[in-house]
This record gives sequence, structure tokens and C-alpha cells, in this order.
Amino acid sequence: MFPTLIGTVVIAGIVGYAAERSNFTRNGYVPSIIICIGGAFLFYFLRIMFGLSIFSPGVDAILSSLGALLIVPTHYRRK
Repeated sequence: MFPTLIGTVVIAGIVGYAAERSNFTRNGYVPSIIICIGGAFLFYFLRIMFGLSIFSPGVDAILSSLGALLIVPTHYRRK
């Protein structure tokens, strides 16, 4: 369980960095990484508590990170 948690954090950090590097988002490197890690943590704990999973833990981390990047910045961004 612990290696899965560490892998989730690492994958989420890489996804956040890659999203910012490729101009998918314009939040800044640190905010994007924090948003991705938060989304991946949330889905990881949902996976543990309720048994929710879509694919393997790595793919779940990627999808939850991208989902958090799409939801959080657009919801709270000023127009």
C-alpha cells in the first residue's frame, strides 16, 4: 500500500510538471504540481476506502491528476 502511495505522488508530480511544460495549463509549476498531487491523493483514498478503481493504480493517478487540473483552475479562475 505504501509503495502505491509514493508512486501516486511521483506520477502526479510528473503529470503536473508535464502539463505546465507543454502549456496545457498556465498556473505555474508549483501550483500545477500541488493540484495534481491533491487530485491523485483524493482518488487514491477513495480507492482504498470504497474500492473505486478504473484501471491500474498508475493510470488512475494520471487520470485523477488530469481531472484535477481541468476542474480546479477553471472553477476558481477569475474572468
